[in-house]
Amino acid sequence: MENQNSIISTEDVKKIYEDNGVEVPAVRGISLTINPGEFTAVVGPSGSGKTTFLNIISGLDTPSGGKVLLKGKPLSEMKGKELSDFRRDHIGFIFQAYNLIPVLTVEENVEYIMLLQGISKKERRARVLEILKNVGLEEYIDRLPPKLSGGQQQRVAIARAMVSKPDLILADEPTANLDSQTGAELLDMMRILNRNTGMTFLFSTHDKMIMERAKRVITLQDGLVVKDEVKG
Repeated sequence: MENQNSIISTEDVKKIYEDNGVEVPAVRGISLTINPGEFTAVVGPSGSGKTTFLNIISGLDTPSGGKVLLKGKPLSEMKGKELSDFRRDHIGFIFQAYNLIPVLTVEENVEYIMLLQGISKKERRARVLEILKNVGLEEYIDRLPPKLSGGQQQRVAIARAMVSKPDLILADEPTANLDSQTGAELLDMMRILNRNTGMTFLFSTHDKMIMERAKRVITLQDGLVVKDEVKG
């Protein structure tokens, strides 16, 4: 399954949890490749293993077996600062609950990762202004998150995930806390950003709107891939 040009490559990835001495397999051996520029949804019922699999891909969880390669580097073998720095520089996250820092302005939230990366103030400012314009929030640059609607907060989260130009954007149920119209608008915006930037998006979702817009839909059931459909 390894592909030198892939963003993510997994080889027989497994995850087993222990519950009162009983082994519970959440992921049973998944091998797949995510290529640059994909707009892909990982779907499946509750308990199918999709959130666990996304956590393993992102390095937030370690597999019980198998390998995860991000741009050919063995993510599943990294630990500590090496892992956190690699994740910071290569993966952007969009969460269901936005996860913005409420006491920081929109600008400060969006630039936070770049601050950790040591990017200059001038470059940070230029990138923040550009991405906020792309997500339609340039006039809210000095606003605090509690003063924004849910849809606006998620736009800030998308801007924060994309501004450092990571190789992969991971979005875990990004529309779950939004009404259907706001969710649809955000998804269409992400599709445009995906097309314009070539950035790779991988969603974990129950949302039919995401499945309809995804170019590839990977269906999990009982910790295994049961369908992998690429749309024409």
